[in-house]
Amino acid sequence: MKEMDINVLKFGGTSVADKKKLENVARIIEKRYNAGENIVVVVSAQGKFTDVLVEKAAEISDNPPKRELDVLLSTGEQITISLLAMVLAERKIPAVSLTGWQTKILTDSTHHNARIKKIENQRIIKELKDRKVVVVAGFQGISQFGDITTIGRGGSDTTAVSLAANLSARACDIYTDVDGVYTADPRIVKNAIKIDVISYDEVMEMASLGANVLQNRCVEIARDYNVPLFVKSSFTDNEGTKIIGGGKVENAIVRGVAKDDDVACISLIGIDKSVSEFKVFMLLAEEKINVDIILKFLEDGLANVSFTVSQSVLSQVQEIISANLGALGVREVAYAKGKSKISLVGNGMVMNAGVAARAFDALKENNIRVDMVSTSEIKITLIVDEKQAKKAVQILHKEFLEI
Repeated sequence: MKEMDINVLKFGGTSVADKKKLENVARIIEKRYNAGENIVVVVSAQGKFTDVLVEKAAEISDNPPKRELDVLLSTGEQITISLLAMVLAERKIPAVSLTGWQTKILTDSTHHNARIKKIENQRIIKELKDRKVVVVAGFQGISQFGDITTIGRGGSDTTAVSLAANLSARACDIYTDVDGVYTADPRIVKNAIKIDVISYDEVMEMASLGANVLQNRCVEIARDYNVPLFVKSSFTDNEGTKIIGGGKVENAIVRGVAKDDDVACISLIGIDKSVSEFKVFMLLAEEKINVDIILKFLEDGLANVSFTVSQSVLSQVQEIISANLGALGVREVAYAKGKSKISLVGNGMVMNAGVAARAFDALKENNIRVDMVSTSEIKITLIVDEKQAKKAVQILHKEFLEI
């Protein structure tokens, strides 16, 4: 829709963590509002409040019903929207707070990891026409059954970009505690460099691989609907990072190094010839468990398959494999925690041979063992011991990005 020019601003948990930070956010909104912008704001829960709610649920149950957990977790964002609307009112900026169901963010019925299916924006448009700032609760929606759903950790980014696409917004600005996308986590690599412009595909890979700036689903939506996306700090006036189509970005060999410590490895050893070695993946898919790297090799005529999952679902994977051990025809199963995923990302990899060889050599020289490898046109992912992960990131950053 093109009824009016709209800007969507998203503020993460660290940007709204307390009264002082809420007032800082209000100043940013006030400046843009007074410049004539029509503003939709999407916010996360304050600070680590979602973790507090998860802990409260854990006090009651080791495995709470996902529907009830969604009801609980959605309250974090509801607190933030009301407080921010109050702060704006104190500054004489007309604002209205809206929950996911009030905004009519319609999702599927997959609790705890719902997908947005449709947004009915009539309420938002009405409030914007009345020159109000619309403050929307991120991370949540409502299913066809009228139940509250949540969109997965980091889902406020997805809420913001989905609204921007739905409203044909001029841009979606993601305000966070860093002033852009960096070549590596600055807390790990002191020489990390802020990237001025990066492609949707590159930042989507970095997000999915552990670079905790954006949720990869939100970048995918931005790419598919051509939403101009900016990452900037809510605490400085520095220029942020612009995320655009890959054709307009210089194809550097490596644009960044990402680290993800939420990795567990599973190995199925000695799979009987009469059984499909991929049967396990069908069982996991039925439970909506995502599998990442898959490695297969033959030994003594039997198949061995290793794969990685998030550590958070490892116990569930163990239960599934144990319950189906006979049907899987497996001689032995091995599980390994304490692994990390280190990834090199860059559009230029497709045109440059030898990146993997350089990475292996650099790590080998520093006595870092690589357990598994996965490659694509724009990324190389290596599984290493978690204790050596930070060192691996520093080594690879120096090898490819420090000139």
